Amino acid sequence: MMALLRILISLLLIFISHFPSSHAESFIGVNYGQVADNLPPPSETAKLLQSTSIQKVRLYGADPAIIKALAGTGVGIVIGAANGDVPSLASDPNVAGQWINSNVLPFYPASKIILITVGNEVLLSNDPNLVNQLLPAMQNLQKALEAVSLGGKIKVSTVHAMTVLGSSDPPSAGSFAPGYQTGLKGILQFLSDTGSPFAINPYPFFAYQSDPRPETLSFCLFQPNAGRVDSKTGIKYTNMFDAQVDAVHSALKSMGFEKVEIVVAETGWASRGDANEVGTSVDNARAYNGNLIAHLKSMIGTPLMPGKPVDTYLFALYDENLKPGPSSERAFGLFKTDLSMAYDVGLAKSSSSDSNSSGQTPSGKVTSTGWCVPKKGATDDQLQSSLDWACGQGIDCGPIQPGGACFEPNNVASHAAYAMNMYFQKSPKQPTDCDFSKTATVTSQNPSYNSCVYPGGGGGAAGSKAVMNKYVSSDKVEKKSGATETNVYSSLSFLLIFMLLIFHVNM
Repeated sequence: MMALLRILISLLLIFISHFPSSHAESFIGVNYGQVADNLPPPSETAKLLQSTSIQKVRLYGADPAIIKALAGTGVGIVIGAANGDVPSLASDPNVAGQWINSNVLPFYPASKIILITVGNEVLLSNDPNLVNQLLPAMQNLQKALEAVSLGGKIKVSTVHAMTVLGSSDPPSAGSFAPGYQTGLKGILQFLSDTGSPFAINPYPFFAYQSDPRPETLSFCLFQPNAGRVDSKTGIKYTNMFDAQVDAVHSALKSMGFEKVEIVVAETGWASRGDANEVGTSVDNARAYNGNLIAHLKSMIGTPLMPGKPVDTYLFALYDENLKPGPSSERAFGLFKTDLSMAYDVGLAKSSSSDSNSSGQTPSGKVTSTGWCVPKKGATDDQLQSSLDWACGQGIDCGPIQPGGACFEPNNVASHAAYAMNMYFQKSPKQPTDCDFSKTATVTSQNPSYNSCVYPGGGGGAAGSKAVMNKYVSSDKVEKKSGATETNVYSSLSFLLIFMLLIFHVNM
């Protein structure tokens, strides 16, 4: 009886493990820089992180106070060996063992260390000796982890700047610069052999600064834009982040390492800057980070890697007031040092954004008055751009696909109207949420027809409720899925209690 019970419980736990919590955003991390003299105590930062949907933190070093403060939180921790540590780690395996003994063993597994980054953008150092020592340092740390039975549990990698790419446009033709390929080949083989990720720092912020046109800003901020078509594949990209990540994917593929996972080690947007720094504003920082988070939560992935969000570490947790350089370098923080939000990008667990399964900023409940539809005079090209963008933000565009309730009439204006309204209804209902580059407006006339029903209008009135009750099948399937998961948990819980009762009776 005991053996049977153990088997049943084991099977139950395995089954439950396939239903992850809907509130866990394991692919969203943040960089915790410390070049500042006004940061809150690590214990307060740990509490702050637990109040958000951030599941991972990247440190640039291995500060024991921070690592210890994160013990028991379940937050994944990336620790780093500095560029200055690379030569000694490469030349002496004992140094690597001592590094693990000092920076990992005292804290793991209570502190969930998941990755060690060896150096930061070492290939750009223009120091050939340091570059040549990078791979041996990584190998020695890997062997040190294996010596204490942590090989595979904690990965080893290094972080690269986007400038390691010699070509990134179009994304499908992405390739590493010839000067870096020799050094990268050994590193990529190491990453492939150990199942470790290729860590890269894509910054649409810097791309915009080098090309400060309005259409480039919209492309970088995940806002409606005409898109950019990959001339080799015909794929239309509607944001710079996807284009940059796919260029990295193509570069890896060109060297035979397509299966190596990509991790975005840094990306962010400055909220202020010097007078000559274009694009630095709170509005732009909020738009980039907020729309990126919504994009990641949508689980859409990128055109070349669909269906899976890329693990992404936002830069940064706090402003770092002692960083040198232009003012923007000290203005990437998502939170102020008094632990309040610098601006809201939907990371708080209690915010409506965290509860929205579609990845949009709002809750998804219909609370607005009216519907968002195209303006008269909007061209098909403009509407197609808005359609592509809206459907790329995680809303359900299934009803306007062939066979869907809203597919007919099969024209751009009709499909764009549906997508625009869906985005608007799942947004904070600000006027800018029904703008779409001045091509949309809010109307009080219900655009629903036949079996195609547009949510919205009554803000909870009986008419609105009726609209939602007869909403298209894809919406019902999504809600049914959530209900099914709840029912599965209830049934499994009952089964476990039943088994325990049987066991108790037979004792």
